[in-house]
Amino acid sequence: MEAKKRYVVGLGEALWDVLPDGKKLGGAPANFAYHAGQFLGAENTLAISALGEDKLAEETLASLHEHGLNYLMPRVPYPTGTVQVTLDEQGIPSYDIKENVAWDNIPLDSEIQEVARSCKAVCFGSLAQRNIVSRETIHKFLDLTPEDCVKIFDINLRQQFYTKEVIQESMRRCNILKINDEELVIIGRMFGYPGLDIENKCWLILGKYNLDMLVLTCGTNGSYVFTPGNMSFQETPKVEVADTVGAGDSFTGSFCAAILAGMPVAEAHRRAVAVSAYVCTQNGAMPILPDNLK
Repeated sequence: MEAKKRYVVGLGEALWDVLPDGKKLGGAPANFAYHAGQFLGAENTLAISALGEDKLAEETLASLHEHGLNYLMPRVPYPTGTVQVTLDEQGIPSYDIKENVAWDNIPLDSEIQEVARSCKAVCFGSLAQRNIVSRETIHKFLDLTPEDCVKIFDINLRQQFYTKEVIQESMRRCNILKINDEELVIIGRMFGYPGLDIENKCWLILGKYNLDMLVLTCGTNGSYVFTPGNMSFQETPKVEVADTVGAGDSFTGSFCAAILAGMPVAEAHRRAVAVSAYVCTQNGAMPILPDNLK
């Protein structure tokens, strides 16, 4: 790993999605880094988490190598993370996320601090902040990043693993918020503005936390990108869904890559929608994108 290289980082949980047809490497940070790397070059992206000292950790490293992913994943004395994933008839996943695992205990070692100090963009969520060890590592990482770092909070509410305090702290530290329509309803209730419509909730959050962008995905009902004074809307393409695992991360990764490349917001938004629609047609979170999407 090069010192002072300006990586685009996925920071948080590293885990295996145990699906009906077998297990696949997952976790939003690796998915994000993988998809950003398909546009920016895999050598410019990095997944940061922690692994156990077990057989599954070795399988994780083998899978990361197979997908061409750079990683910083210190070994800790906890089991490597797993998630039991069940799919409904529409291919929509539900998750049983095992607790007290390696990614709950990401240490802020010197290598991770070095990456933070020159980080170009970082994507983090609420799930990896359920435990104080990883939460403090994520906060300190964000606080070490340069002024121009793109900090994406992909809120990713899972089960009961979030609190109002974690969400507020994360919103204060990010400059882009990514949220879906169901999460927006939860946040609206939690923050005390349930009566507002979708767009007004988004404008309110954008202004209250002084965000550069707010990305709202609404499943089959399209997606929005709010920036101060402007809004982009894209329809969701109709595709034959294999499963939706990792589709949101592919949206975020490709959108981030486009913004870093200087694309206008509406164009970056179009690309992200096309990429996530394609990922929905494939099994698993990390398919290779066809050339026409790149």
